[in-house]
Amino acid sequence: MPAAPTPSPAPPAPPALQRHRLYEDVQALLTSVLLVALGLSLFQHAGLMTGGIVGLAFLAHYATGWPFGALFFALNLPFYALAWRRMGPRFTLKTVAAVSLLSLASAQLPQWLAWARVAPGFAAVAGGLLVGVGFVILFRHRASLGGLNVLVLWCQDRFGWRAGWVQLGLDATILLGAWPWLDGPRLALSIVAAVAMNLALAVNHRPGRYLAF
Repeated sequence: MPAAPTPSPAPPAPPALQRHRLYEDVQALLTSVLLVALGLSLFQHAGLMTGGIVGLAFLAHYATGWPFGALFFALNLPFYALAWRRMGPRFTLKTVAAVSLLSLASAQLPQWLAWARVAPGFAAVAGGLLVGVGFVILFRHRASLGGLNVLVLWCQDRFGWRAGWVQLGLDATILLGAWPWLDGPRLALSIVAAVAMNLALAVNHRPGRYLAF
C-alpha cells in the first residue's frame, strides 16, 4: 500500500504586534523632526518649494499676503478633526506634538546651523530624502506632521493606497500651483525633491510591513 502523504506543516503564526513604549515614541518624534527640519532648511536655502500643508500655506501666503503662521494653523484644523475621528486620540496628540516640535526646530535651526554653500540639485535630493525618512519614522510610530499627512495615512489604512504615491500626487499638484512664484529651474528641482521624498516613503512604508503600533 502506498505510504500516507506527509501532512504539510502548519504556517507560522504571524508575529504579535508590539506597542511602542513612551521613550521610543519620544526619540522617534525628536529624530524625525530633526531630519525634516534639516530637509526643509536645505529647501529654503536653495529657494525650493515644498509640498504638503506647508506648501499650501506658502501658496496662500503668496496669493493673499496673510501671515504664514496663521494660515498654517488654520489649514491644519480640519485635518486634526479627521485625525481625532479616524486615527484616534493617541495619533492626534502625537501629531500635535510633532507639529509643535517642528515649528520650534524650524525657528531655532538658523541659530544652530548656517549653510555656507549648497548646490540646488543636492538640496533637492538630499532634502527630499531627509524629509521622506523623517516621515517614515513618524508614520511607523503612528504620528504625522498634520495636514495632508493625516489624509494620506487615512487613505492607506482605509483603502490600502500606498502613502508615498498618494503624497507624491498631492505634492505634485501643489508644486505645479507654485508656478507663478518659482522660475522653471527651481520648480523642476522642487519636483525632484518631491519625488525623492515620496520615493523614500513609498519604498520604506508599506501596509503590514512594520508590525508595531
